[in-house]
Amino acid sequence: MADLLILTPQVDADVLPALGLLSHRVRQIPAQPAALVGAPNADAILVDARADLAAAKTLCKILQTTGAGSPVVVVLTEGGLTAVNAEWGIDDVILATAGPAEVDARIRLVIGRQQRDGDGKSQLIRASGVVIDEASYSAKVNGRTLDLTYKEFELLRFLATHPSRVFTREQLLSEVWGYDYFGGTRTVDVHVRRLRAKLGDMDALIGTVRNVGYRFTEHDPAELAAAQDTTERAPARGVDA
Repeated sequence: MADLLILTPQVDADVLPALGLLSHRVRQIPAQPAALVGAPNADAILVDARADLAAAKTLCKILQTTGAGSPVVVVLTEGGLTAVNAEWGIDDVILATAGPAEVDARIRLVIGRQQRDGDGKSQLIRASGVVIDEASYSAKVNGRTLDLTYKEFELLRFLATHPSRVFTREQLLSEVWGYDYFGGTRTVDVHVRRLRAKLGDMDALIGTVRNVGYRFTEHDPAELAAAQDTTERAPARGVDA
């Protein structure tokens, strides 16, 4: 059983009827770039291209650019097959009229190929619009590349891999800087402040829990502002070390 995410112009539409006869967990979100921010993790992403091929192609290219981290399958009518080419950057196509056996087989194969190709390689970390590539030490937020120092990258990577978990400054200092680091915890505050500045309007992803420490706040964009009501920003201080 796989977790599937369907991007469709009309949420609650019966995009791929055969899925109703299978045991996969299916969620739908609007087929809009803004909806990709904070989208739930999925083993495979299905893009509904039945009605609007141009919009679907644009969405697929955005997924490719931002590093979706999951294989992308386009759902088409038979007439739409002639429009698909390598520029779409997708992993497979499937007709909306396909039967349960074919749908299940294609899903299993596309997920299996990704797992096989990923063996021995670093995986992308995706959370709330942030995509972290451990292999290239790069990170993007909503498709925008972040210009991070090594420690800023390590701090973001560590927090993003433990969403919603609160870490004290001492814990972060130990995990990111190492036990042999002799600087004080103010170093953590300064790096968090710099990281938030580079995240821009997504700075609320790094939340402060009063009198405790920091956490990666895994919310959709509408919830990020509300999350700040229960947190406070760390005060700007000088670099300790």
